Amino acid sequence: MDTTQLLKGVLDVAVLAVLDDEDGYGYDVVRRLRAAGLDEVGDASVYGTLRRLYSAGALTSYVVPSDEGPHRKYYGINKQGKATLAESGKTWLAFADTMGSLLAASTRSEGRR
Repeated sequence: MDTTQLLKGVLDVAVLAVLDDEDGYGYDVVRRLRAAGLDEVGDASVYGTLRRLYSAGALTSYVVPSDEGPHRKYYGINKQGKATLAESGKTWLAFADTMGSLLAASTRSEGRR
């Protein structure tokens, strides 16, 4: 199954979850998402998500100078972002539970055929 469509639907909550652990700059967030198992996440998608979440008021940002190149723009989750993460997390867990039940029932019925 192609997970790119699934990823589009949950990228906001995934980014918020990563930033709930620790503030991060764009590529750092990409790296952490990939390390968590979202191997197919695209750089551009994450950068766009960060900008959108920031514009929506769910993230704060600040610039940190870098000796190794351009300054880095860090993002952090704020109170609104934490509320969004909590609500989205509940929605995702309920959805995943429903899908798990549907798939388990399908697997059981295949065993009876």
